[in-house]
Amino acid sequence: MHGADAVLVRHGDLNVKSTHVKRRMEHRLLDHVESLLDAAGIDAEVDRRWSRPIVRGVADEAERAAEVAARAFGVVSTSPAVTVPSERDTIENALADAAADVYHGGTFAVSVNRADKSLPYTSEDLERSGGQAVWDAVADSFEPAVDLDDPDLTFEVDLREDEAFVFCDRYDGPGGLPYGTQEPLVALVSGGIDSPVAAYEAMRRGSPVVPVYVDLGEYGGADHEARAVETVRTLAERVPDADLELWRVPAGDVVEQLVETMGTGRMLAFRRFLLVVGEAVAEETGAVGVVTGEALGQKSSQTARNMSVTSRAIDLPVHRPLFSRDKQDIVSQSRDIGTFVDSTVPAGCNRVVPDQPETHGSAETVAREEPDDLRERARTAVEQAERLSF
Repeated sequence: MHGADAVLVRHGDLNVKSTHVKRRMEHRLLDHVESLLDAAGIDAEVDRRWSRPIVRGVADEAERAAEVAARAFGVVSTSPAVTVPSERDTIENALADAAADVYHGGTFAVSVNRADKSLPYTSEDLERSGGQAVWDAVADSFEPAVDLDDPDLTFEVDLREDEAFVFCDRYDGPGGLPYGTQEPLVALVSGGIDSPVAAYEAMRRGSPVVPVYVDLGEYGGADHEARAVETVRTLAERVPDADLELWRVPAGDVVEQLVETMGTGRMLAFRRFLLVVGEAVAEETGAVGVVTGEALGQKSSQTARNMSVTSRAIDLPVHRPLFSRDKQDIVSQSRDIGTFVDSTVPAGCNRVVPDQPETHGSAETVAREEPDDLRERARTAVEQAERLSF
């Protein structure tokens, strides 16, 4: 919309918190908004108004600033807006200008949110007169039509104490909670489609993640590692002010032994090994749980019984954000967050899977068949890990 000079920032789950917690979380959220704008090269000022933050000073790139700010975890939506005084006739003129700029047919409505109840007019008053201003602005060009239930275009007005914001667009954000407002979690990242989405979901709920990639040796290869690195790099772009560091844990010798010595229960032993690696990294970093990309029934190792078997390998809780999600939904989200392309680079890790994988395992059987020193080797591998900073 022509003339937009500010961006309205909306959050959701913060509003159900106590005043003290909400203030702390809102401060963290706006720190992240500032870091995203700075990383995008947008010179702006964040006005930290209680519950109603505004990005100002973006007259030349309000649309882009709204898109960037909407990437912050905890943000529900943003809107590039025109700032005007809160006098009724001034707002009506701004609505007329907006209509001349963006309304070219179809149905419309005017929606007003009046935060300052001391203003000498109601929301309904302004919706009626503002709607008339929109109508008059375009009536010579085409026949406008009002639809208050499901309009093609909605002109919105957000009324504050001494100013008003007129806008038409909303950029959806990820919602959730601001990054860093929960305890950290280790995220096992293979570079496939699922695990980066699971890590993203943990981040979206406020947990800093410690990404861990387990190098499969000759059963993985350069492409397998590269796609894991690139998906983590994409996630790191969401939190430019965070010190995101990928742990690369060498495990080619362990994978080779499992392939050579185990049959149907191989994948369960391998997943137990991965969780022990995650737990060892958690002990080093202060994380309080391990995140995986598992979804119920998606693979043989992800049946309800098999996930019970693997979870028992460690004491920390295993978080599965994708537990009840369909594959198509996960794929769609990976496209939305930008990890899909890198996640689908061909790699040879499927050679680890046995011809007849176990679907109904038991912890006792797997523990008896897996190498006796699997837990010790997992911790030794973590001691040899390399760290890649983003």
